[in-house]
Amino acid sequence: MPVYEYECSDCHKVFEVQQKLSDAPLSVCPECDGSVKKLMSMSSFQLKGGGWYADGYSSSSGGAGKPAPAAAASCPSGGGCANCPAATAS
Repeated sequence: MPVYEYECSDCHKVFEVQQKLSDAPLSVCPECDGSVKKLMSMSSFQLKGGGWYADGYSSSSGGAGKPAPAAAASCPSGGGCANCPAATAS
């Protein structure tokens, strides 16, 4: 259930109430019976760092739907020969 924040216009008390989405908003302060208004609160959800998309779900080129650029050949013959030093260096 969501938590909603209200402020009383008479006693200026700020309080939180856990309500269903289908419940009507409060109109009376539980302390002094004054009128209340619903406040807009900050969300506790935050994305920080490099981002979830770039870290786990993007393609190797860094852009969704774009093909990865071809790697440069390490030798003039294309690096596909069995005796190539680049193939045995790893």
